[in-house]
Amino acid sequence: MYNLGTVFRFEFIRTLKKKSFWVMAMAFPLIIGAVFGIIYFSNRASNKAAEDTKNQKFSLVVTDESGLLNKTMLAQFGASESSDKQINIDKVTNGTLDAYFYYPKDLSKNTVEVYAKDVGIFNDGRYQAVAKALLQQSVGLTVDSQKTAVLQDRVAFNAATYKDGKPYDGIRAAIVPGIFLVLFYILIAMFGNQMLVSTTEEKENRVIEMILTTIEARTLIIGKILSLIALALIQVVIIMVPIVVAYVFFRSQLALPNIDLNNLPIDPMRITIGAIIFVLSFLLFTGLLVSIGSVSPTAKEAGGFFGVVMIFIFGPLYAVSLFISAPTSPFVGFLTLFPLTAPIPMMLRNAVGNLTPTDTLLGISILAVSAVVALTIAIRIFRYGVLEYSRRIPLTIIFKK
Repeated sequence: MYNLGTVFRFEFIRTLKKKSFWVMAMAFPLIIGAVFGIIYFSNRASNKAAEDTKNQKFSLVVTDESGLLNKTMLAQFGASESSDKQINIDKVTNGTLDAYFYYPKDLSKNTVEVYAKDVGIFNDGRYQAVAKALLQQSVGLTVDSQKTAVLQDRVAFNAATYKDGKPYDGIRAAIVPGIFLVLFYILIAMFGNQMLVSTTEEKENRVIEMILTTIEARTLIIGKILSLIALALIQVVIIMVPIVVAYVFFRSQLALPNIDLNNLPIDPMRITIGAIIFVLSFLLFTGLLVSIGSVSPTAKEAGGFFGVVMIFIFGPLYAVSLFISAPTSPFVGFLTLFPLTAPIPMMLRNAVGNLTPTDTLLGISILAVSAVVALTIAIRIFRYGVLEYSRRIPLTIIFKK
């Protein structure tokens, strides 16, 4: 194993020099940046349009059969009253009047009718907004402030929940442990292909024979796996830095939710469990993908098996609601303990706090054993399959040997 450091440095530096690595590494931050930029400029444009709309005046006639509209309020909006509905509709139709509102006698049974001149798809909504504001503000003058707040849904609520005799916020408590789930999803989705082709490059270039004359197969594959783990850590840093910067310095401009990070609940046990599950899951699927790359003669052929692995990894996402609402169901238990589907259910259930101690111990034990087996098989497959250029080596031959 004295060549392990040499293999690690070679694989690590070789990958860092590839343009494709940096393209993939920067793709996610650039996409996030583009999305944030679109949100920022969209919010600016929307706010500007809303402000311009407020300052725009338009001619308005109102028919109030309900008797609820306040005369002073109508004057403030520059509206005049008329009892002839059809004449005012005709004025709007021929363009001599900008807007006409008709309030029926019984608003609980009939609809307020708004007739207006088109001013663009984004500005047409101002007419209905004014019609609604006229009604709400007029009625608000006849009702005390407390009842108005209730009717307009402006009452503030401060909910406090408790767990084990202590204040507990389930959503905030899930943020830190949930980071491991997000990182796992991103790394496998964006870095999985690199794991897959790491063992097929030398095979396709036909230089593997020369490499194996000086380096043992086990040393070579372990060095490759360690380099993949180091490269994955770099990818994590590249992904997290722009997200943190965007939240800390541009949260208000991007309309991001305000989360008080100073008082964020920190549960050392759940964070430790999440980290263990993340590491074991990453090692398990690294072993699987390296095995697929070793047993396949070309990266193209290995790509077909990569899709199957992705189905096992991300398939449980379709049952996310079950992991939260029915964590004790047999189906959830199976997905939690079956090694190929376990990562996402275990990390999600750990984040929301319904992963039982029994499931935790069983799940981590199964993942640990599966990761060791997967890495051992990867080394074994690489040893016997790396020199097969024209066919996919049957697993029966590998295990028989």
